[in-house]
Parts: sequence; C-alpha cells; structure tokens
Amino acid sequence: MKILLTGATGYIGKRLLPVLIEAGHEVVCCVRDSKRFNPPESIKQKLSVIEIDFLDETTLDRVPKDIDGAYYLIHSMSSSKDYKTLEHTSAVNFKKSLNGSSIKHVIYLSGIVNESELSEHLSSRSNVESELGKGNYNFTTIRAGIIIGSGSASFEIIRDLVEKLPFMITPKWLKTKCQPIGVSDVILFLIKSLFNQKTYNKNFDIGGPDVLTYKEMLLGFAKSRNLKRTILIVPIMTPKLSSYWLYFVTSTSYKLATSLVDSMKIEVVCRDSAINSILGIEPIGYMQALKKAFDKIENNMIISSWKDSYASSGINFNVSDFVNVPAFGCFVDRRTRKFDNRDSCLDKIWSIGGKTGWYYGNWLWKLRGLLDKMAGGVGLRRGRTNLTSIRIGDAVDFWRVLYANKNEGRLLLFAEMKLPGEAWLEFKIVDDRLEQTATFRPLGLLGRLYWYSVLPFHGLIFRGMLRNITKHV
Repeated sequence: MKILLTGATGYIGKRLLPVLIEAGHEVVCCVRDSKRFNPPESIKQKLSVIEIDFLDETTLDRVPKDIDGAYYLIHSMSSSKDYKTLEHTSAVNFKKSLNGSSIKHVIYLSGIVNESELSEHLSSRSNVESELGKGNYNFTTIRAGIIIGSGSASFEIIRDLVEKLPFMITPKWLKTKCQPIGVSDVILFLIKSLFNQKTYNKNFDIGGPDVLTYKEMLLGFAKSRNLKRTILIVPIMTPKLSSYWLYFVTSTSYKLATSLVDSMKIEVVCRDSAINSILGIEPIGYMQALKKAFDKIENNMIISSWKDSYASSGINFNVSDFVNVPAFGCFVDRRTRKFDNRDSCLDKIWSIGGKTGWYYGNWLWKLRGLLDKMAGGVGLRRGRTNLTSIRIGDAVDFWRVLYANKNEGRLLLFAEMKLPGEAWLEFKIVDDRLEQTATFRPLGLLGRLYWYSVLPFHGLIFRGMLRNITKHV
C-alpha cells in the first residue's frame, strides 16, 4: 500500500517510517525541507520525498492522488504563540490536499482529551481531530498521554529534573494523574491500526498499565537510576513561575514549558483499554519503558529526539536558506592548522559538543550557554542526540547542523543562540590541513559592538579548539 507520512522528520515520524517500510508499504514522506531529511541508507530506495508545507496552499498539489493511507503527525505547540490557529489551518489544508485521491484511511496521533475543561494545547488537538474527521475517508484518532522513550520531550524533562535536583520544591500539578506509555507501544498502535476496519471512524485512548501522578513518575525515575530524591509540593507556585522553573532546570524551551504547565493541571487517563484487545497489544509499564529508553541511550541508538526539532529553539527556518555562508558585511575568524591524523581529526569534529564539549575552554562555553539561557535562548541544554554521528538538521548545543559530509570533511553549524546577528561555524578539511571558520553577520551597531566585545575570547577559544582537534592522541 502507498502511505503518506506527514511529520516524517519528527520524533514519532522518524520511528514510524522504518516500521512502515518493513511492513512492505511504499511510503511518501512529507517534509518542509528535504535537506533536513536523512533517513537510514537501508531504506532510502524504498521511499519518496515531497516538499510540502501544509500552511502554504500553493504546495498542496504535490500530494499524490494514488495514496491508500496517511498518518497525520503534525503539531505546532511550541513553535508559535498562535499555534492553535496554525494547527487548525494545517489540518484544513491537509484535508484539502486529499481531495480527489484514492485514500481509504487517515490516522491522527493526538493527546488524551477526556476532561470537560481542556488546556489550550489539548483543546487545539481536539479541534484538529474534529476538522480531520470531516474528510472523505475512514478516520482514526489515537490519543496518547505522556510518551516515554529515549529522546522524547517528556522523558528528557523528567530526566533533567531528577538527575539535576536532589531536592525539589514543586508546583501542585505534580499531584495530577496521568497514564504514561512507552514510545515502542505508540508505534505498535499506529502500525496495527492502519487499514484495520475495527478502528475506522473511531477514537481510542492508549496508555500503559500504570496510572501515576507526576510526582510518582519522578520518584519512579529516581528509583530506576538508584537516586534518592525528595519532592516538596507547594500551592503557591503560579503557572508563570512553574514555566520558568521548567525552563531553567530542564532542556525544554520556554514556549513548550508554558504549554506543558497549562496541560499538566489536567488528568490524562485513558477512558478504557478497548483498543488493546482489538489490536492484541499489551503495553509495557512505566518502569519497563524507562529501562528500554536507557538501553537505547547507553548503546547510542537513539533514533529520534525532540531536541532536534526546530521547536526546541523557537527558530523556524529552512536549512537551504543558510547553508551558503555569506561574505559581504561579515566578520570572519578563519584559522588553519595541519593535522596529525585525518581520521582522528574528523572523529573529533563529528563528536563535538554535548558531553564531549568543545575541546578548549569548556567553562567559557558553559558560561556563554548560561548567559544565553538567561536571555531566553536555548543555552547548552540540548546537548546532542548521538555521541558520534551527525545529520543535517541535528541540534548540537546551541548550534544547528546545516551541512555534514564526513567523506568530504566538512561540517557547517548555524547558531541558534540569542545574538544581534547571525553566526556560522565551519570545519573543513583542505588537503592536509583543517580550516576552521567562524562567520558573524551583525545586525546594526549592536551586532558590531557584540563582535568586538567577544573578540578576545574568540582568539583564546578558537585557537585552542583548533589545536586540540588537529592533535592526534
């Protein structure tokens, strides 16, 4: 069958794609920027890619008419304050793009929406479900609560809180109940629902066997990591303070933190488990889902991470818009140095950032990250998804990967920190030398003052970084 996969570069989409291919489907991946889409080499020949933005009606005719099924995995929660309007527009255009096609079944992954009073984010999910349900096809909504898996936003937030804070003074929403589910089970429900007539024109809640408060989830995580943690719940923390608390302690963006706090006051517990028997699935428990997540992390096998989403920085752009580094009106710090061993040099470049650090003056990088976070930026909170591999579109601390070709010996990063201008950092092998170039395009007088104020630090950091990368140990 021919399947349309929206959100193919997202957390769930990246994990669902290889499963669809393995099931024998022909998959058409919808992406806004094809340069950001890097599926595994083993499946590239079994899929096709179309560039489409469901907020832009002029791109809708790119959707093929001979598709049999589709997954709607598009969310805009942390990309804009007006995400409710964006999500509605996207749903309307998606439905419009299917007019005249041979599609039989559409599956939408949403959130559990069983309360009479919903948060803005859950209300938006409900509105999208209503809009998608008006199409000329069989429609199924799979509603999930907290998704636990390596790289998921929920998992990373819980991890940050538990591993960073031995003692927590927390808001009262930690008493709210939820029903977490492992990401592997989410994928299983999505794949088994496809073309299953028992799921047509219905909605289902999916969750694991455990109903827990957020406090119990945090303490359960601590237990799984053999950490002793104390949590004190106070009633005086306002939603705004709670959002700041999540933002500064965890790797989430402030926009996402605000949406999460708004939603965490509402219980997300399944109505029933009818779909489990329909599809023959027995979801794993919370502690087992945590174990599976850490097995993936320890083996450096994280397939996808929410941190690689553009929403993690609040900046939305196409890679192709910035892959050509400008020269006019820019400040440039270019340094070259002969390397001792090409392979060692490349391995260091491809491992840069995250736990590895930046090879020189890491405390200065950490200070810059702290200042950026205080200014509302991403700081160094995102780290990197994989310790040794880099793909176009990945986040590396407060940088975004624009180009990565190890055979060619070139890595290009774009800064997503708060800056009065735009910045690029490039590593390039030229014969037997490494060329390291920092480029800054200032925005007005403030941008020029910024460059000259950090120039002494650049001389120290970039010289030391280049020396240590090219040195063979």
